[in-house]
Amino acid sequence: MDYYYTNKVNRTASAGRDSLKLKVCGMNKNTTEVAALRPDYLGFIFWEPSKRYFEGDMPSIPHNIEKVGVFVDASIDEIKKLVKQFGLLMVQLHGKEGPAFCDELKKEVPQIKIIKVFSIKDEFDFKILAQFEDVCDFYLFDTKGKLPGGNGYTFDWAVLKNYPSNKPYFLSGGIGIEDIKSIKEFLNRPESKYCHAIDVNSRFEIEPGLKNIRELKEFKKLLTEKE
Repeated sequence: MDYYYTNKVNRTASAGRDSLKLKVCGMNKNTTEVAALRPDYLGFIFWEPSKRYFEGDMPSIPHNIEKVGVFVDASIDEIKKLVKQFGLLMVQLHGKEGPAFCDELKKEVPQIKIIKVFSIKDEFDFKILAQFEDVCDFYLFDTKGKLPGGNGYTFDWAVLKNYPSNKPYFLSGGIGIEDIKSIKEFLNRPESKYCHAIDVNSRFEIEPGLKNIRELKEFKKLLTEKE
């Protein structure tokens, strides 16, 4: 109960959200072209069952774009290896990793920021977040589906009215260019206060891992333009 009370108070006192960021996840087949659009984050999936599994050489990416490694129940040693190999600055944990795992990862790889993913369908028990408050840098809210991410449909963002924390979060789950109006409306609601970034993936693909550059460019323009 103290957790909820404290964060509700901090929420009122916070200065609010900085400029909204954009993350493009599932990078694979045309990474250089997507990087040329200058999103804030690029996500690379290091989970072999994924159709967007990344392997091979990492193309040159501008320094102001942060590379995010997406993992599903990987070992700390595997994460450490890939962080070093690809120069990852953030690690997105999409599996059943608990707070103890996040804490240990933070100690082993202190230079990275940790995004812990939580999947939502119709409702979500936000009390779960309390144990992650001190061991993660961001949360990411995705749509609950058969696979961890890339399911192509959204959850009801109204669930976030009950968000009790002041930790910044990524909004994910089947977001496409047709959702711009809904995003703008969401950004005018109190529950969006700590929305740090919009995370897109499958709805901007020609095929898994191959992004539609024209639509991404238009989406970024619409997302960042002032009304």
